[in-house]
Amino acid sequence: MVFKRVGQSKAPQRAVFLALSVVVPSLFLSACMSSEKDVDLSTYVEQTEPADVLYNQGLANLNAGRLDEASKKFDAVDRQHPYSEFARKSMVMGAFADYRKGSYDEAIGSAKRYLTLYPSTEDAAYAQYIIGLSYYRQIKDVTQDQKEARQTVQTMQDLVTRWPDSEYVDDAKEKIRFANDQLAGKEMQIGRYYLERREYIASVKRFRNVVENYSNTRHVEEALARLTESYYAMGLTSEAQTAAAVLGTNYPDSQWYKDSYKLLQSGGLEPRENAGSWISKAGKLITGA
Repeated sequence: MVFKRVGQSKAPQRAVFLALSVVVPSLFLSACMSSEKDVDLSTYVEQTEPADVLYNQGLANLNAGRLDEASKKFDAVDRQHPYSEFARKSMVMGAFADYRKGSYDEAIGSAKRYLTLYPSTEDAAYAQYIIGLSYYRQIKDVTQDQKEARQTVQTMQDLVTRWPDSEYVDDAKEKIRFANDQLAGKEMQIGRYYLERREYIASVKRFRNVVENYSNTRHVEEALARLTESYYAMGLTSEAQTAAAVLGTNYPDSQWYKDSYKLLQSGGLEPRENAGSWISKAGKLITGA
C-alpha cells in the first residue's frame, strides 16, 4: 500500500513538473517578447546617436533614393536635437525629401516652418524655392482651377524680390512665366465661353485682363483678336479698330491679325488706333512674346 501510494503520489508530481517545464519557458519567452515590444529600438537609436550622425545618414539615404528613410533621419534630428545647427539643416532637407516624394503639402509645411524660425539664414531662399516648386508641380490643366498657378507666381515672385542674388532666381522666373501663361490660358477659356454665348461684356472683361495683366504671354495675341470681335459685335467700332491696330503693330504677320482685319473690312472699316483707349495704353506693355 505504501509503495502504491508513493507510486501514485509520484505520478502527479511528475505531471506537475512536466507541466511547469512547458509553462515556465513559455512565460519566460512571452515576457521577453513583451519586453521587446515595449522597447522601440529605432527610437532608442535616435535618442543615442549624435545629431551629425543622423544628419549624414539622412543625406546618404537621400542620395541613394531612399526618401522615406531620409525623411525619418531628418525628422529624428529635428526631434531629438531641437534648435541645433543640424536640426536647422535637417528641417530644410526634410522639406526637400518630402518634395522629392511628391508629398507636396508636407514639403510646403516644413519649408514654411523653416522660414518662420530662420528667415535670415543662408538656406531661407532654398526653403522658399521648395515651396514654389511644390505649388508648381501641382498646377493643373487650364480646364481646372488655377489656384496652384497663382500660388506659384506669388511664392516665386517673393523669392525674386527678397533674394534677388539667389541661385534659384533664374528658374523662379521661368516658373513664373509658365504659371502666368496658365492663368492667362484660363482667362481665355472663360472669355471664349462667354463670347460663344454672345455675352460680350463678360468676354471683354476676360480678354482685357489678359492684355493688361499677362501681356508677356502667348495668349495676348488671340486676346486682342477676340477683343476686336467682341467690340465689333457690340457696335463699339472705335475700340474694335484700336484692338486690331495694336494687334497689327505687335504681330503684323499673325493669322489673328489677318482675321481681325478681314472682320473690320466686312463692315467697311480698317484698323485705326485711338491713343486714348485703354487698349492703346496696354499695347505699349506688350513684348511680342
